[in-house]
Amino acid sequence: MYHKIIIVGNLGGDPELRYTAQGDPVTNISVATSRRWTGADGQQVDEIIWFRVSVWGKQAESANQYLSKGQMVLVEGVMQPDKATGGPRTWVGNDGQVRASYEIRAFNVRFLGSRTGAGGGSGGGADSGANSRGEQSSSTQKSSQYDDLIDEEEIPF
Repeated sequence: MYHKIIIVGNLGGDPELRYTAQGDPVTNISVATSRRWTGADGQQVDEIIWFRVSVWGKQAESANQYLSKGQMVLVEGVMQPDKATGGPRTWVGNDGQVRASYEIRAFNVRFLGSRTGAGGGSGGGADSGANSRGEQSSSTQKSSQYDDLIDEEEIPF
């Protein structure tokens, strides 16, 4: 049996790089995916799902170097269930709502661009939003269409 998951979403925080006792690099990122639709009652419905992603090896170092909060990424990997429950990791948010986070071990991370989605690309780097003089481009000054969907209180870590 084999499974694979592919997600596209925005980073909920800056990557966190660490090294194992054997010296292997691992970067942890949180990725929020969202979708919006109109319900039967005509109201807009927003759904946000959080994924905790671990990236290993050379990609871990690249992800830590080039990614930052708000950037869009495509992640390919395998789901890793919570050892205690066999499902997603659950917790109770500040508002008393039960929340869930799904764990992914990534084997491919593609940097899709800057926070505003202005960048393109399919691999090695990311659009940092700054030009060679360190000035912000106009594309990074616009707010993301998903800013209202990602609430700092909902980030589980």
